[in-house]
Amino acid sequence: MGALEIGGGEGGCVCSRSIAVDRWAPWTRRLAPLVLALALSSPGAAWALDGSQPSPIEKIPLRLFKSAQQALRMGIEELRAGDSKSSIEALKYAAEGGQSLAQWKLGRMYADGDGVPHDDLKAYEYFDQIVRNYSEDESDRRDLGAVSNAIVAIGIYSLNGIANSPIQADPDRAFELFMYAATTFGDPDAQYNLARMYMDGVGGLEKNNMRAARWLSLAAEKHHRPAQAVLGHLLFVGDGVPRQRAHGLMWLTIAKNAAHGAKDQWMIDLFNKDFGGAADDDKQMASVYVTEYGKGREEVAAPPRPVPVEVPNGRGNAPPLLPPSGMSRPPAPPAPMADAGPPPPTEPPRE
Repeated sequence: MGALEIGGGEGGCVCSRSIAVDRWAPWTRRLAPLVLALALSSPGAAWALDGSQPSPIEKIPLRLFKSAQQALRMGIEELRAGDSKSSIEALKYAAEGGQSLAQWKLGRMYADGDGVPHDDLKAYEYFDQIVRNYSEDESDRRDLGAVSNAIVAIGIYSLNGIANSPIQADPDRAFELFMYAATTFGDPDAQYNLARMYMDGVGGLEKNNMRAARWLSLAAEKHHRPAQAVLGHLLFVGDGVPRQRAHGLMWLTIAKNAAHGAKDQWMIDLFNKDFGGAADDDKQMASVYVTEYGKGREEVAAPPRPVPVEVPNGRGNAPPLLPPSGMSRPPAPPAPMADAGPPPPTEPPRE
C-alpha cells in the first residue's frame, strides 16, 4: 500500500526491498537489544510504551472550530465544567468572530483575574468592542444584556481611569455612559451609579439627593440591593429628601435580608444603625410594609412590565452613545459604586 506498492506486481520495488532486508538482517538482529535498551532509557519513550502518560501531541491537541458560534458554545461548556483556563482559546476565537457574549465573558475574566492574569486594560478593550459594535437599529438582539453591562463597566472605569494606560479618569464620560445605560436599557447598576454621582458630587456635578433618590427608587424596584439600602437610609434620616422613616426601614430590611457575603456587610451595618435608632411605631409599620412587599412579589405571574424612566433635570436627556472610556473599584463604604454584574443568562446561538 502507499509508496511500497509502486512498481506493482511481483517485481520492481517489492523484490528489491526484500533483498535489502535479507542483506542487513544479521546486523539488525545483533543491534536490536542495544536499540531497545537505548529506547527504554529515554523517559518519553517509557511513557509512550506503558501508556501511563500521553505524548506531547496528545497533551496539546489542535483545536479546530467550524465557526465563532461553535467556539462560543465550547467555551461556555468548559466554563460550566469549571475549566476556565481551557475555555480561553475558544472564547478568544469566538470574540474575534464578533460574538459579544464571548467578548463580555473575557472582559469579566480579565477584570476579575478568573483563569487569566488580572488586566483591567484588556478587560476594558473587550468591553469596548461590544459597545462599538452595538447598533440601535438592530432591535432584535439577544445580547442587549451584555451591551448594557459593557457600557456600565467602561463607565465605572472612566471614574478613576486605569493606571499606566491611556485610559484617564473622566467623570463626565462616566456620567454620560451611566445615563445612556440607565435610560436606554433601564440598567439598575447604571441607575444606582448615577444616584451615587449625584450624592457625592463627583466630577463637579452638583450634589442633589432628590435626583439621587429618583434613580435609587428605579433601581430598588428592580431588586438592586445597594440601591435599596442607600434609598432606605436617605428616607429614614431625611437627608435631602422628605423623611419617611417606616418606608426607609422597609428598604433597609429588604436589602439586609438579601445581603450576601462580606461585600454586603455595609448594608447590614447600615440597617443595624438606623433600626437601632427607630421608634417602635416605625418598626411595626416597616414590618407591615415588608410583608406587603413580599406578597406583591409572590403575586407577580406575568413578566415584569417596563419601568418608566423619569430623566431628572440636570445634564439633559440621555446623550448619544459615544466612543467610551474605561472600571474602577468602589469609593469608600458604606455605599460603593455598583460593579457591572453579569447580563441576563444568554445561551449561545445554535447553528
